[in-house]
Amino acid sequence: MNRTSAAGRLFDSFNIVFLAIVAVITVYPFWDTLVVSVISLEEYLRASIHLYPQSITLEAYAYLFSMKELWTSYGVTLFVTVVGTALNMILTVMAAYALSRPDLKGHRVIMFLLVFTMMFSGGIIPTYLIVKSLGMMNSVWALIIPSALNTYNLIIMRNFFHSMPDGLIDAARIDGCNDLGVLFKIVIPLSMPAISTITLFYAVSRWNEFFNAIFFISDKDLWPLQLFLRSMLFENESSYSGGGDSLFLLGPSIKMATVMAATIPVMLIYPFFQKYFVNGVLIGGVKE
Repeated sequence: MNRTSAAGRLFDSFNIVFLAIVAVITVYPFWDTLVVSVISLEEYLRASIHLYPQSITLEAYAYLFSMKELWTSYGVTLFVTVVGTALNMILTVMAAYALSRPDLKGHRVIMFLLVFTMMFSGGIIPTYLIVKSLGMMNSVWALIIPSALNTYNLIIMRNFFHSMPDGLIDAARIDGCNDLGVLFKIVIPLSMPAISTITLFYAVSRWNEFFNAIFFISDKDLWPLQLFLRSMLFENESSYSGGGDSLFLLGPSIKMATVMAATIPVMLIYPFFQKYFVNGVLIGGVKE
């Protein structure tokens, strides 16, 4: 379409307005959360829409960061994120490379079994019984081992590896590389866009670990950050009916401050991986 024509300018104007509306709808909930976290209860009750804080108070953050439970849950979440993501990537890369090689006997059957698990799973109760029988209840490993491999991410990585020219692999083998040499010297260095993308997928999933923690963790000292966030929201609600002074006076601010404390760390690392997203996911999803 000719952008100098009247229709082209109208089309551009419509796109700008539409994307601006989408951007506002997307950003406003986060902005409202940030504003509410730094205003007093009186100011919060004064208006239903909070575009900017009339007066800033950091009492909610001071109360939140003074809690030992917050730092304990941060430590658990960091451990689960770092160790869990490392385990995820080791298993995903190794399995994806093996399944991308056409000379692997039975690779089609293995892929079918993996895809089958995306449609049908064992269910919550069998998973709970297995975790309990392995002695992982009230252990951080209950948050790591059951989700050690994601089939969707494995397929993306496998397709990325499969799209590489066979000539590279053959040349490496002629030079004397075995499978591990090909993987670490050829495949991984050329797959950094896909690896970075899948790493961020796994890391965000680990950081937001909640479902497994609900079932397998009852010890508060092992609660991840998302369970701590849930407890703070419920504790704040109970303070309204129970007459608790400190949390009642902080009101919604302590809720939103807790949400910000759980969200900001992921937002800080996201821009460093964003440039890999489109390239990594699209290449991994094009060729079968």
